Amino acid sequence: MSSMPILELVGLYKAYGSLEVLRGIDLRVSSGEMVCVIGPSGSGKSSMLRCCNRLEEATGGQVVVDGIDITRPEVDINTVRQHIGMVFQQFNLYPHLTALGNVTLALRKVQGKSRAEADILGMSALERVGLADKAHVHPAQLSGGQQQRVGIARAVVLQPKLMLFDEPTSALDPETVGEVLKVMRQLREAGMTMLVVTHEMGFARAAADRVIFMDAGVIVEQGTPSQVFGAPQHERTKAFLARYTGGE
Repeated sequence: MSSMPILELVGLYKAYGSLEVLRGIDLRVSSGEMVCVIGPSGSGKSSMLRCCNRLEEATGGQVVVDGIDITRPEVDINTVRQHIGMVFQQFNLYPHLTALGNVTLALRKVQGKSRAEADILGMSALERVGLADKAHVHPAQLSGGQQQRVGIARAVVLQPKLMLFDEPTSALDPETVGEVLKVMRQLREAGMTMLVVTHEMGFARAAADRVIFMDAGVIVEQGTPSQVFGAPQHERTKAFLARYTGGE
């Protein structure tokens, strides 16, 4: 893991009218680092994540991805997004396309690759998430966990420099959560840079390089998992963890 930041947020501010959702977020994510963001609902976690690829436009501050300030008006955000993978709570798969069709769509439509070349890359991505045998199956025939793994493959196939995960297991039943978290661990071990909004405290504790606790639009506390979970410094962090982890 190098020290060069792949993602840097500087004074990130987001408001909807008078509602302040993000109130000056400063954050650096280094190459190869996995950062998990935890916090109560409404704390601004998902808004922060969505500002990182301009699915939401920041009201103020900077979002710098691999040295490029993507908030500048002249930036071609569609080009930038090819380097930022995003996995959502809902799987957002096209129901009329097979798993392979969903994974290869951007390769063909955005990057202009031939179907044959896209299919080779798509099969490799599906193999990476353990779903090569489901390549020609439609989403309706897949479990929620399998659909989310197709969503991960769709993001990974573009070889992004940064992967954003927005509560990737929140729509899954408990039996399929583990298979998605396993794939995410494998991506981390392969050196993928990842910013993960999650309510899976055990996963954050075991897999993250760094954990960030957000509340009311600010970063309240951050540190290694052992620091944040084992010896939280702020009362808000302590209260949150006591609720979510049974007071571990």
